[in-house]
Amino acid sequence: MKLSVLMPIYNEHATLDDILDRVLAAPLPDGMELEIIAVDDCSKDDSLAIAQRRAAADPRIRVIRQTVNQGKGAAIRTAVEQASGDIAVIQDADLEYDPHDYPRLLLPILNGEADVVYGSRFAASEYRRVLYFWHSVGNRLLTAFSNMLTDLNLTDMETCYKAFRMDVLKTMPLRSNRFGIEPELTAKIAKRRLRIFETPIRYSGRTYMEGKKIGLKDAFQALWVMLKFHVVDDLYNERYGEHALRSMELATGFTRWVMQCIRPYIRGTVLEDGAGIGNNVRDLLGMEHITATDNDPEYVRLLTQAFAGRRRVSVTRWDVTQPPPAGVGPVDTVLCSNVLEHIPDEAAALRNMRAVLREGGRLVLIVPAGQNRFGSLDVALEHQRRYDLKSFTDRLRQAGLELEHAFSMNKAGVPGWVLNGKVLHRKALGRYQLRLFNSLMPLVRLLEPVLPWTGLSLIVVATPSPSAR
Repeated sequence: MKLSVLMPIYNEHATLDDILDRVLAAPLPDGMELEIIAVDDCSKDDSLAIAQRRAAADPRIRVIRQTVNQGKGAAIRTAVEQASGDIAVIQDADLEYDPHDYPRLLLPILNGEADVVYGSRFAASEYRRVLYFWHSVGNRLLTAFSNMLTDLNLTDMETCYKAFRMDVLKTMPLRSNRFGIEPELTAKIAKRRLRIFETPIRYSGRTYMEGKKIGLKDAFQALWVMLKFHVVDDLYNERYGEHALRSMELATGFTRWVMQCIRPYIRGTVLEDGAGIGNNVRDLLGMEHITATDNDPEYVRLLTQAFAGRRRVSVTRWDVTQPPPAGVGPVDTVLCSNVLEHIPDEAAALRNMRAVLREGGRLVLIVPAGQNRFGSLDVALEHQRRYDLKSFTDRLRQAGLELEHAFSMNKAGVPGWVLNGKVLHRKALGRYQLRLFNSLMPLVRLLEPVLPWTGLSLIVVATPSPSAR
């Protein structure tokens, strides 16, 4: 395990040496490595020179210089891009926060209980410096307003000390350049339904004469950021946006509906092909055992981080067009959700998924329905094809599989898909469209039995044929 300390720096020459000493001496779990990603935000004093001198003497410190002063949020964004650890902690370059609290922040993540841990200055702690009353009132009011929008019960939203599983930060777009980064992170963490813990920390706040930078203007900016990201669903960055779109992550009601539809066919030990960042795996954690596979090494790394310490989950890299690696299978259920349409050699993929099924097992496939609906959205998503049941049944039979059950779903989504992909030739569904679709989910499900056409998705359940066995 490696801890990445993300340290934005702006005019901190008076404290920089001291805080680097404290971070390097922080008590970490046995065997945990440490790296400090120090991002100088175009300081006007000699902070950069100090950081570079320290980096030359200690390889655990890496220094990156912003060419233009942008703010704390921009520096954190740069640090996240460069970090290589499994867990990240944000650390200001002053002495307000004590790195000896790192074990408190890390423990819930290392125990597999939390995705994010906030260090609270207002929860009971050993001690704290007594300073500005109105500043603390402002922090509490901002936290209260944030909680009303996110439905969380945090005590300190504006705290610097936030620890994350790195796969959370690597997949999250960070747009705020200044102190709005705190409410932005909180809004996105809440919308992604991540597991959040709080722990008390020691706090030795500094005065404005000692270099404190946040002020009233930043409080108004924080309010604006909270409202903005309450409305805007900007949850995954470009690297992972395709996966989020394919799995309809922004339409959580639809995702729950899909899982309700396929749950009756999933049993025993499960292998998911193309698990991505693990959305379906999280919904199936109650199963006997789950093997999460993907061919993308970055997804495999993220899955490994996300489910480290879970005895019922194993992660393996597998190109499904190749024979399964040693130790994979046999399993009771193979789940392949919105993946098969991306694979050029579909026949090999079906044969290999069938090969890991034990006798009586099931292959559950979710694919886009209706080849005649193929349009610009499919091209943008790199779909090789869409599916019609009759021709797909023949291809399943050729792979040694027999159709057990099949049905389409999401009939109400067809007009929007055809309009965007066939008429308007768009390359992505707008986030507001997805939010509207999600809010209309009760109506969508009500219309499902009465609409006369096939749905946008095809769900197929197949078993190994007797001759193949």
